Amino acid sequence: MRIRSVLAAVATALGLFTALPAPQALAQAPLAPVVPSVAPLATGSGPVCWFGACYDYVSGRQKTDTAGASILMTQSAPTIKPGDTESHSLQELAVQSADQKSTVEVGWTVDLGLNGDLRPHLFVYHWVDGQESCYNACGFVPVSHTVTAGMAVRPGEAARFTIVNLGGDWWILYDQQPVGYFPGSLWNGGYTRAQTITAFGEVAHAAGSTCETMGDGRLGSAPGSGWIRDFQLLGSADRPQLTVTSTSPALYDSGAVRATSFRLGGPGAGPC
Repeated sequence: MRIRSVLAAVATALGLFTALPAPQALAQAPLAPVVPSVAPLATGSGPVCWFGACYDYVSGRQKTDTAGASILMTQSAPTIKPGDTESHSLQELAVQSADQKSTVEVGWTVDLGLNGDLRPHLFVYHWVDGQESCYNACGFVPVSHTVTAGMAVRPGEAARFTIVNLGGDWWILYDQQPVGYFPGSLWNGGYTRAQTITAFGEVAHAAGSTCETMGDGRLGSAPGSGWIRDFQLLGSADRPQLTVTSTSPALYDSGAVRATSFRLGGPGAGPC
């Protein structure tokens, strides 16, 4: 199979595992994670209310032209309001087209409505021409029986998250293991390279409520907070260079900002 040989060649060059088991079906899921807006959000701009909820971000972004990107980040178990099936707290990597209407995402999320529990779970998502899809499905082709979109991940541990375009398809890897891919046909073959890369924490909450925590609940400027690091561009002539912003820095902020890393997190407005 052509895509298998393409993946093997590129993954070998990147030092990634290349075994590809047979596909399996995955369930459809609810409310989308939302990538920060087309205009970069300014530090202190406050939560953004769209897509039926309000969102706060601590995000690192780079404008470039690339075949993909990779990050290492901590996995945590942030708190959300008990019984709240609409809110979530997550960290992710997103690659987008220049107009930010086509997007591929991978990360972990704590989302009671999606996962049925308050543990962090691996997720994938995509957008086509600005249109929402669904978590872990909607055209996603899984390739592993052991590393699957929707599986629980371990808080307190770090993992590498990778998105790379191979042979026209957008592949997702978790800790160097292929999870699956979004076929290029979803975009009619028109989206094969990304121009906006964002690595970020996101908290979604009801309007006026900001009690959800981000990361491990510590501010990114505090010792021991969660982090994103070892940011890499794949197939780009540019060096990695993140610009980091926080929408509500009194609640969720960043610290130890470098070109390829930053700390992030926060307690929100207090216990739910």
